[in-house]
Amino acid sequence: MDKFRMIFQFLQSNQESFMNGICGIMALASAQMYSAFDFNCPCLPRYNLAYGLGILLVPPFILFLLGFVLNNNVSVLAEEWRRPRGQRGKDPAVLRYMFCSMAQRAMIAPAVWVSVTLLDGKCITCAFCTSVPVETLGNASHPGLSQGEMRRVLARIPCKEIYDGQELIANEVAIRYLRCISQALGWCFVLLMTMLAFLVRSLRPCFTQAAFLKSRYWSHYIDIERKLFDETCAEHARSFAKVCIQQFFEGMSTDLAAARCHPPRKAPADAGEAAEKLLGIIDQGTMNTALKSWHRCKPPLHLHPPALPSGNGWAGEEQPPVHPPVPRREMAAYYSGV
Repeated sequence: MDKFRMIFQFLQSNQESFMNGICGIMALASAQMYSAFDFNCPCLPRYNLAYGLGILLVPPFILFLLGFVLNNNVSVLAEEWRRPRGQRGKDPAVLRYMFCSMAQRAMIAPAVWVSVTLLDGKCITCAFCTSVPVETLGNASHPGLSQGEMRRVLARIPCKEIYDGQELIANEVAIRYLRCISQALGWCFVLLMTMLAFLVRSLRPCFTQAAFLKSRYWSHYIDIERKLFDETCAEHARSFAKVCIQQFFEGMSTDLAAARCHPPRKAPADAGEAAEKLLGIIDQGTMNTALKSWHRCKPPLHLHPPALPSGNGWAGEEQPPVHPPVPRREMAAYYSGV
């Protein structure tokens, strides 16, 4: 149990590195999921586009939501966004910084999925096989085919076992054409995401360094404040439960001692220490009021220094002159002469 507690504390203290590792694992998992996915194009004119674009866009959206779900700061952001203003204002720049930080990590796995999908080319081939330029790549003057029949034949291009339009356009020619376009889009997407990541990571702090540092500081503060509040509540709950249980057993021992005429045992010393940690909150109603007050009206971010004691020279008053101590021999001679 202690080992798991140490691991949990380590992950909490290194949350940023832990989240980066989670995002990397999700990115690798998304690539592995696509390689293990059994892609089956329906080869029907009305379903190819929906199936191909669905495989291209729906899993990245799910991975994007999972990236937010696995991030612990989502609840912090939601709580800070929804809480009443109270005595502490809400800075929209801090909320934007927290959201952008989570979105950057959550975008890694979807970007990997889209890149792998486009470079593979199956989705684009299935989705846009009916849009192949037959006039350029095939025999557009093939007799006996209406527009609907031609679309039905072209929709079977991804399915080699049922494709029967070799006289219209060769299957391999159409697949190579669509895969070439898909890979070009994939490399453009990779270049675009790389340039966007470069701009976000390097140029944004250069233009707004002071605002960037302020937003990062207060976002860390909100996260740390919440953790410390949870730890303090857990410590208070532990102390409250300890005192309640000890008082229960003390009352039981007193009743048993009165019935059997035995003196009750002395309360343990740690009962007083646990009572000191309650900080005056010793009943359920007061604790509920304190929790509601923390949510509705958080204290302002201003620390009041303790007042300096007066009368001892700390507050700028003149101190009385300090005389050097009188040696013992001179004092003894003085008293002997008297």
